[in-house]
Amino acid sequence: MATRSQSKFASSSRLRVLVFYLVMIGVAVGVFLLIDRAGNHLRVPGAAAPGASVLKAAPETINTVLHVLLALAVIILTTRAVGNLFSWLQQPPVIGEVIGGIMLGPSLLGRIAPGAMAYLLPLSVAPFLNVIAQLGVILYMFLVGMELDLKLVMKSGHASLAISHASILTPFLLGAALALGIYPLMVHNGVGFTSFALFLGVSMSVTAFPVLARILTDRGIAKTAMGSVALSCAAVDDVSAWCLLALVVSITQARVSGAIVTVLLTAAYIVFVFLVVRPAVQLLMPRLERSPELTRSGMAILFVAMLLSAMTTEYIGIHAIFGAFLLGAVIPHDSRVTAGLTHRLNDVISVLFLPAFFAFTGMRTQVALISGGQDWAICGLILLCACVGKFGGSLAAGKLTGLSWRDASALGVLMNTRGLVELIALNIGLDLGVISPTLFAMLVIMALVTTFLTTPIVHLLTRRHPWLPTPTPQPAFTNS
Repeated sequence: MATRSQSKFASSSRLRVLVFYLVMIGVAVGVFLLIDRAGNHLRVPGAAAPGASVLKAAPETINTVLHVLLALAVIILTTRAVGNLFSWLQQPPVIGEVIGGIMLGPSLLGRIAPGAMAYLLPLSVAPFLNVIAQLGVILYMFLVGMELDLKLVMKSGHASLAISHASILTPFLLGAALALGIYPLMVHNGVGFTSFALFLGVSMSVTAFPVLARILTDRGIAKTAMGSVALSCAAVDDVSAWCLLALVVSITQARVSGAIVTVLLTAAYIVFVFLVVRPAVQLLMPRLERSPELTRSGMAILFVAMLLSAMTTEYIGIHAIFGAFLLGAVIPHDSRVTAGLTHRLNDVISVLFLPAFFAFTGMRTQVALISGGQDWAICGLILLCACVGKFGGSLAAGKLTGLSWRDASALGVLMNTRGLVELIALNIGLDLGVISPTLFAMLVIMALVTTFLTTPIVHLLTRRHPWLPTPTPQPAFTNS
């Protein structure tokens, strides 16, 4: 009798979550269409000049190779020092590394010692830093894909799926609604409201899966029930957010007809990867794992496959990082190949390539462009919408799926982590011209503040009542 009652209760719970999920999707689509309809009637007053860029000056007649090497040395030392400081403060080192990169740009060094910045980071090295940064981001997203447990995503259950998508749709709609107010103030001429609203919504929706996993590991809760739920939600969130960003990029880079073609090609390529490439990878794995360590030939095969996948998505029109991430996702995360490749690449990417990306981002981040009460009010609204959207969406969905107030609150705080993944998305938006340098600086501040807040708030929630480990081991991700 009790078993029958429990079965009825479980069925009722699943039905309730399903109804909530369908209503949530329908309402989100309807609300965005209303926002888009209202926003397309907005007019941009005059020709808004895209903020001054520090990357568009004529190349200087200097020894470029020497300055690139000098710039890399300064970047590595600065980002590592600030990253270690933040690690000592029990914050994710990536926050300090990002701040270190911004310190070397016009926001700090360029203001207090413009001559030193001109010598250490001359404008002629920016294109080279960009190439190094893009390569680093491609390799980083490849490793993120490799550490993504697809079985965890597929078996995350209806609850994790509902929580994850609620944590995406709520901030997305708040960001799109905010676009109605700031579109005439922050947009360049030629950028349509739809592209602007979609990108602003996506920038609010991102959760940094690798940074979140590192926070869970550092707090010792990665193997708890709460950690398992957070990891599964973040994994679903990561995949969903990147697919959504790919859609936004395709719409921005082409007209409606071209965007439809891009979306169809993207969907076809995803199907191809999972139906053709994934079985081929599974057949190849035993051969690659015959040796105790991954051989150079095996690494060459994986790198060529990654580059081909990245080239394909770049050709389709949705950025190379999607192809790298997608190929990484079909490589078994618990294989010796993944462990060996991660062990060899992780330190090089973290110490050399990603700091170049942080410095390049810092050279593009001009906090001084945020001037006056109106700009700082907009920056505050962006931060408020990002936090309320992520926290509120996760909290509401978590409570509906049966979590306690404490667990649902902690999950909302964890899902608010953005970090490096947000910066990658923001740089794509700036490259496409969808966001201005001023808005770019505001969104960088939002990414830093939301990531910074995660660790101390989670510490407060777990200090007196820590979560107990689950008896079944869960995968622990350590990439930051």
